[in-house]
Order: sequence, then C-alpha cells, then structure tokens
Amino acid sequence: MAGTSSKRMSRTIMGRLRLASQGLLGPGLGSVPEAVRWMTASQAQNLQEALWAVGLRVPAAGLTAVRAALDNGVVIRSWPMRGTLHLVAPEDLSWMLGLTADRLTRSIAGRHRELDITWADIEKCRDIALERVTGGGSLSRTELFDVFEAAGQPTTGQRGIHILGTLCRHGWLVQGPLAGNQQLLVAFDEWIPESRKLERQEGIAEFALRYFRSHGPATLRDFAWWTQIPLTEVRTAFEQVRGQLVELKFGDASYWMSPDTAALLDAGVPGQRSVLLLPGFDEFVLGYQDRSLVLAPEHAGKVVPGGNGVFKKTLVGGGEVTGTWAGPGKGRNAGVVPELFDEGKPLGPAAQAAFNRAADRYRAFLAG
Repeated sequence: MAGTSSKRMSRTIMGRLRLASQGLLGPGLGSVPEAVRWMTASQAQNLQEALWAVGLRVPAAGLTAVRAALDNGVVIRSWPMRGTLHLVAPEDLSWMLGLTADRLTRSIAGRHRELDITWADIEKCRDIALERVTGGGSLSRTELFDVFEAAGQPTTGQRGIHILGTLCRHGWLVQGPLAGNQQLLVAFDEWIPESRKLERQEGIAEFALRYFRSHGPATLRDFAWWTQIPLTEVRTAFEQVRGQLVELKFGDASYWMSPDTAALLDAGVPGQRSVLLLPGFDEFVLGYQDRSLVLAPEHAGKVVPGGNGVFKKTLVGGGEVTGTWAGPGKGRNAGVVPELFDEGKPLGPAAQAAFNRAADRYRAFLAG
C-alpha cells in the first residue's frame, strides 16, 4: 500500500493515532481477552497498573472482570520478552518465548555465573517444582522458594527469582490464578493446554504485524527494541507483512500502521480534546524505543524520576503526555490529583471537565 505524506502531520497527531490503534479512543475494545490479544503484549510488572491498562481499553470491564480473566487463564501474565512481565493471550506465549528466550538466556549468563546457577541446578528445580504442581497443584512464590531451599537450592540474593524466570521462559512453569495480589505458580502445559507453534521467521512476521496494528505508527527500530529481536531479522521477516501495513513518513523516519489507523488521516484523527489517565508502565509510553513523539524529552525525568525504571501514572491530553497523576485511596473514594508539567498552565474548563470524567471512570473501574 502506498506511503502517506507527512505534510499535515504533527507530534500530537502521531500520538492520537497511537491512542486510536491501542483502543484508547472511541468505543474501545470488546472484552478483556480481546483487548489483551489485540495489544499482543502489554507491560505488566506492576499488577495493579496492568489491570487498569486493560480496563482503560475495555470500558465495560471493571476490576473484577480483569482479575477473573487471570484467574480463569484466558489472560496470562508472564515474561515473553525483555525479561519483563507482560499480559498476553495464552495461545501466544509459547511461540513468543520461542523467539526471545534463548537471546535473553545468553544475555544473563554472566549473572547466573555470579549467582552460581548451573543448568543442573535448573533441571533439579524444574523436577521438584513440577512434582509439586503437576496434577492441578499450585504454589505461591514463597512456597516454591521454600521447596527449593529444602532441596539445597538457595533463593537469596536474586537466585530464586532467576531460577523461577528460567523455569517460566522454558515453558515448565507459568503464573496462574491470583491469591490476593500475588499469582500462584502452576504447570505450564496444564494451565495452557493449547499453544500455537510458529517457525521463527513466521513468528517474527506475525509479531511485527500485530505490533504495528496495535501500536502504530511505529518504526522497525521500535519493534526490534520492544521484542529484543535483532533488527536484521526483523527487517527480513517484515517483508512478509509490509503489504498489509501503511508507511508514514514523518521527520527522518518511516512509521508503520494498519490501514484502519491510516484511514483516520482522511476521516479526521479523533481525540484532539481527549484527556486520559494512563497507568504507570502503559504501552502508550513504554511500547516504543523512541518515546519523544508523545513525551517531550525535557519532561521524561518527571515520569521516571531519577531514571530508576519506575514509570509514574501519566496524564495524556490530545495525544501528548502533559503531566502525571496520583490516585491515593481505593474504590469510589480514590483521590485523583493531576500534576501538570507546566504548572503555569492549569487545566481550562473543558479540559478540567474531561479530566473529571476520566477520574470518574477510574473510580468506577476500581469499584466494578
């Protein structure tokens, strides 16, 4: 499909296109599993933030519905890429791990040597863990680590979490139902009885197609960073799917998106007056190597104070991150307080009304 001109583009229009492709504008996505599958993978190291990320994209879903999806196994929270927890569809996790696990294993081999973790240790921990959970059993992380300790496998000093991550990356264990705000560990093949199998290039091509449909406009470098798949492999596999996407030239880069998202350039890109309260770690901010389209570099430190890797909740106005917000309390009594980057420009009446509606939606989600 022919490329799209950048003459009428701006950073805020690019941001609104991303909001639209991520299901954050308009009617949203139809169900919790549908939203997770559409997003392909959604960052989820903070469970509570991840639940709200789904709720934002499924207006009819409350907190109870999103938690139920994890309890029922129709949504999985695991480490499909970058050594970071994400929400994924159950049928996708196995082939995603097939693309990313070996590279991550090589990248942390030095750390495993520091922690005195050998492959024999991994196999021993695998066997004793599966002995405990196979047949419908489950263990909390604390219980699992106690089992490891009893078998002579220390878990202190990050040794336990590295062993657990390895067992999950290799498809022996997976996080299953919730116990409060923690997830129990269960046998992968029992919790996910049906997994798709894709050859490597086929898998990269599908990964890329789904990423650009749900995250576009984005660049090939964004996708390569997002998955940590080498850019050379990405470029080769991308040729299989580029005909199903639209290229957009903006600045010095080529961005890719779905035809439906591109069509908004003719129909009118929505969301010019939108105000959204995004959770910390939301894909709208984290899903790209280059975040400068939606988050001005001079404000990045206000979202990730001190560069500590902990992303604050973001206030998004008209497709651009304009501040952060705090939400102390719970349920309908939750406080929602804006912290604008430019304190000299407070919200006007219309923006304040939109902010209040967004805050009401957040409270309704927590109470739902």
